[in-house]
Amino acid sequence: MTMMTGILGSALALAIASAIPVNGKDEPTRSGELTMTPTIRPDAKAYLDALVKQPRPPMNAPTIAMIRKIPPEQLAVMMSQSEVEVPALAVDRKLTMPGPGGAIDLRLFDARQERSPGPVLVFYHGGGFVVGSIATHAALAAEMARQLDIPVVSVEYRLAPEHKWPAAPDDAEAAARWIAANGAAMGREVTGLVLSGDSAGGTLTLVTALALRDKPASVPVELLVALYPMADASKPYPSMAAFSNGYGLDSADSQFYGEAYAPDVNSPRHSALLADLKGLPPTVLATAALDPLRDGGRAFVCALAKAGVSVSYYEAEGNIHGFATFRRAIPSAQRDLDHILSLAKAMLGRNEAAGEASRSKP
Repeated sequence: MTMMTGILGSALALAIASAIPVNGKDEPTRSGELTMTPTIRPDAKAYLDALVKQPRPPMNAPTIAMIRKIPPEQLAVMMSQSEVEVPALAVDRKLTMPGPGGAIDLRLFDARQERSPGPVLVFYHGGGFVVGSIATHAALAAEMARQLDIPVVSVEYRLAPEHKWPAAPDDAEAAARWIAANGAAMGREVTGLVLSGDSAGGTLTLVTALALRDKPASVPVELLVALYPMADASKPYPSMAAFSNGYGLDSADSQFYGEAYAPDVNSPRHSALLADLKGLPPTVLATAALDPLRDGGRAFVCALAKAGVSVSYYEAEGNIHGFATFRRAIPSAQRDLDHILSLAKAMLGRNEAAGEASRSKP
């Protein structure tokens, strides 16, 4: 149990860690040059120090085989060492839908037993496209439902290495389309979609948005909320080297995830930054300052702005990749999540107000 908790605490949510190299301390190197020591929060540092003291097995095929033998609910219990409990909601219900590769499990979270017609948030969990599940990310999905006051449907998409790319984006797109068209199955009248996810799920958020822009679902996508996504795998960014080891998402694990998932890194269905971004919905994108994926996220935000897309950006200073699912181990991460969701709620409110104004015109 102790060993597996170490595996899941770091790898399950894609090795969860990140923070900003700003406001750091300049220190001279042996050659006399100045280098920047990144600022890291005390609770994030304590979490990373604990990972050093309790080394976990490397992410490889035997480790994944071991994880696959553990029931999803047990994995969620093991993650409770780093993540908060799932908040109690009026609705927490399992569903199933047909998918491209077979049935796809879904889980509906809603703070209200009944509600008026409105948008539904489609949530994709993180885990490097290799690990993670609805159960491991239930607390995050439920918190989104509570704070945004909208139904959230979490998606159990297929994982690598058993199902390589593009199985995950195929399932993600199919789920969004099914949810848009099947509100009755959830007891909800769906008027729009919010696409969201963390880490690998953030990547699926971006690529699914592109797919639904080019071939719309039965209701429009109103907002994207992407937490520390991999926005561009086609080339290296400085943050990949700066935070490649010791910040939770180590380069060896990232390499394994990439080999297991085997995507075309030059395809917009994996590297969304390579696409024409014009016409995407308003977007909230969050990164962490000590995250290898940080600079790709920054580049994507800049590209969105240049494409004329309304975008809000939040960078969690002193925090690490995966902070949204480490709120017990890194308590200050709750404030980051609160801020991100406040941005999302504000943007969603503006979108709804604009839509109502447009509909009221003669």
